[in-house]
Amino acid sequence: MLLLSRDDIVRVFKMPDAIEAVKTAFAMVSSGRCEVPLRTMIQAPKRNGAFLFMPAYAEDLDLASLKCINQFPGNIDKGLPSSPAQVLLIDGTSGLMKAIMDGTTVTQLRTGAASGAAFDVLAKKNCRRGALIGTGGQAASQLTAMVCARKLEEVRVYDLNWERTRAFAERMNDELDYYGVRIVPVRTSDECIEDADLIITVTPSTVPVFDGTKVKKGATVSCVGAYQYHMQELDPALLPRASKIYCDSVEAVLSESGDLLQPLDKGIITRDDITGDLGNVILGKLAGRENDDEIIIFETVGVAAQDLVAAARIYELAEKAGAGLRWE
Repeated sequence: MLLLSRDDIVRVFKMPDAIEAVKTAFAMVSSGRCEVPLRTMIQAPKRNGAFLFMPAYAEDLDLASLKCINQFPGNIDKGLPSSPAQVLLIDGTSGLMKAIMDGTTVTQLRTGAASGAAFDVLAKKNCRRGALIGTGGQAASQLTAMVCARKLEEVRVYDLNWERTRAFAERMNDELDYYGVRIVPVRTSDECIEDADLIITVTPSTVPVFDGTKVKKGATVSCVGAYQYHMQELDPALLPRASKIYCDSVEAVLSESGDLLQPLDKGIITRDDITGDLGNVILGKLAGRENDDEIIIFETVGVAAQDLVAAARIYELAEKAGAGLRWE
């Protein structure tokens, strides 16, 4: 069995690898080639947290996986990951464990890559400005995926905590220097989304984090943070303006996400307004963007197939590079 730390994973698995892995995972889910039971969630209300268990099995790959991930938003103020996790990769021919890897890193990469995949598939080709709302544990990979998917001149970032926003922008300017993009901290969400072609929200908010009436035509919006009914980042005012609404998995999103469940319950949208899974766009079964004026929304709660395909690719690359610790 191979033990893979964060350093091992980031050494061999880069964001472009993650985006391609996630696109493969979405296509597998939409074509029924990956068994992905809805995740089990146990609430920890005393700590405003939750424990989640996410299994997946792909017969084509002869692999299964299980991710144990815990959501504790308050960890960010303690200098700890907000989503600590481990991923188990299992041999589908024998049931033996192939690897245990740092699930926080896998989650950050594959969750960022979900937005990257959505932008790669759905965003207009010529994008200049991005917007990122939220600077927590998932934010760095979200930002990296955004600038991987489209060549941008500037990304504005916003968080309720100004000092954290400023420090995040400074760090990401250094880390993303290769891409030639300016990361600019701003003090309001209005300023953040102004003229933005790509927008990502990645917060634990229970109220909308931007004004949907101010999103410009042609924008692609990826909403990442609302994984429970009471959580809501997306302004319902944007929904009637959107030409298409895609999900990583419609079934999963409509089992969990307040971004769409609350507007559905209030009659702001109907089930028919949800276009379908991104995987079906990748497979050519659904149309993606059809003109540069369409506003397109992507809602993601994460599906275990992402962890499985990402873990499989990480394991393959780590074996080739001699990375990790072998535990016999």
